[in-house]
Amino acid sequence: MPQQPVPILEARQLHTYYGASHILHGISLSIKPGETLSLMGRNGMGKTTLLRSLLGLTPPRRGTVKVYGRDMTGAPPQKIVRQGIAFVPEDRGIFPNLTVRENLVMAARPGPNGRKDWDLTRVLETFPRLAQRINNMGNHLSGGEQQMLTVGRALMTNPDLLILDEATEGLAPLIRKEIWSVVRKIKQSGIAAILVDKDLKALLELADRNIIISKGRIVYEGSSEELAAHPEIHARHLGV
Repeated sequence: MPQQPVPILEARQLHTYYGASHILHGISLSIKPGETLSLMGRNGMGKTTLLRSLLGLTPPRRGTVKVYGRDMTGAPPQKIVRQGIAFVPEDRGIFPNLTVRENLVMAARPGPNGRKDWDLTRVLETFPRLAQRINNMGNHLSGGEQQMLTVGRALMTNPDLLILDEATEGLAPLIRKEIWSVVRKIKQSGIAAILVDKDLKALLELADRNIIISKGRIVYEGSSEELAAHPEIHARHLGV
């Protein structure tokens, strides 16, 4: 039998709390190199807490997080992302008083294996709008342009895994389409991705595997073909 690749990221039995509130109840997941995984669920079900637990931003009280087989449970976030993980948070987190160029260049570094596939030229080719705004300050960009800048900045770290939390939330349809097109290019380039979004159609087109979270537990896991064939699952766990 061919040897299975070591997962980039693997979580086992995560229990995460905010104060006395028990948010995640024993969640386990893994993502392999080059795989695209979607995390679905209604608001407030634990998706962002799960991402924060994986990245060490809200460490789990119980359970383990491994990156390429190394135990990183409780490690500081900067150590975890240095293993080849890039995070695009929901609030974008760009530097408002730096230009587009400065926001991008400050993040530039080779990947953990020395890869330099994504540089300023490639990011600007991928996001022509950013090339047009290259000398604009971060706070002079539209919401959509800021989102492109955040994704571009994440790519400048040459990650093995890109985590996108609500990358198209609140954006105009045209900009959403542009972001999804870039996510497709990222997938084609071989970068693994964890996607959190409300656009079920886009997620089913892109994801190899889907996980639905409800009240801090995984209630469904399966391929996009399988999930698309069972609309009653969407209605039960994703419908408003």
